[in-house]
Amino acid sequence: MVEETLDLAPLQDVLEEYKQQPGAIIPVLQKAQAIYGWLPPEVLDAVARGMHVPVSRVYGVATFYSQFYLERRGRHTFRQCDGTACHVRGAASIIEAVEKRLGIQAGETTPDYRVTFEVVYCLGSCGLAPVAMVDDQVVGHLVPSKALEILDNLE
Repeated sequence: MVEETLDLAPLQDVLEEYKQQPGAIIPVLQKAQAIYGWLPPEVLDAVARGMHVPVSRVYGVATFYSQFYLERRGRHTFRQCDGTACHVRGAASIIEAVEKRLGIQAGETTPDYRVTFEVVYCLGSCGLAPVAMVDDQVVGHLVPSKALEILDNLE
């Protein structure tokens, strides 16, 4: 896979917006992640420089909160719930089928960065169990074949 050159220009606009707010690391990281999809080392370094704080402080914030990703993510995210209601209604077979189809384990991203697959333990939609969230859409009453069809239709 070819390494991409990161365009930090959009990040400079964010840093400019927050330059008068020295404690605004979290919103800066949130906006940076919205731009890049994750927080690569170059972005963490640029945030530290732009906010005049040590990179260790920026890294500390980024690793403390689970909303931040330090590894590149897929263009699509498939989150399969394995909470109690989903588990008793067959989530394990969906997880197994998705892992096999994608050739990765839960918590990983496909080598082509098409899909990141995660297992979560509640999506708050127990009445639809088993349920998954595909990108920002909740999909309920899943069975393995329906989950694989959804995966196959992701671009």
